[in-house]
Amino acid sequence: MKRKSLQGNACPVARTLDLIGDWWSLLIIRDALDGIRRFNDFQKSLDIAKNMLSARLKGLVEQGILQALPAADGGAYKEYVLTERGKALQTVIVALSQWGGEFMYAPGEPGSVMVDAKDRQPIRKLALTAADGRVLAPEDVATRLGVEH
Repeated sequence: MKRKSLQGNACPVARTLDLIGDWWSLLIIRDALDGIRRFNDFQKSLDIAKNMLSARLKGLVEQGILQALPAADGGAYKEYVLTERGKALQTVIVALSQWGGEFMYAPGEPGSVMVDAKDRQPIRKLALTAADGRVLAPEDVATRLGVEH
């Protein structure tokens, strides 16, 4: 069954999910944010089939999330490097990690946590804030249609 495209949808969430909404793409982006650059390293980290990884990397390159560059060491392999557009997804990955850490583990169950690379302390929980600095609850947020981007 062919997946319906959400590319022309008025909702930015739908458009984004059309681009990076499958778990493999998000996990590739997560690994790229952690410094993984080579096909074999992505494959080893994710335990993903080579054809699936190849298709996802190709799509992420086509969408401007990653760029394929010659290997920094002059080797024959390509390296996949996040573009600015790709790096901007870090907040999404952190939000998913924080939500998962809060709701997907049993009490005392070990897992990973994202930390500040400088002091190795967990990052402060992301919060939605209004333009005036107020912290917003879900009921404080609404969607407005017809806004130009």
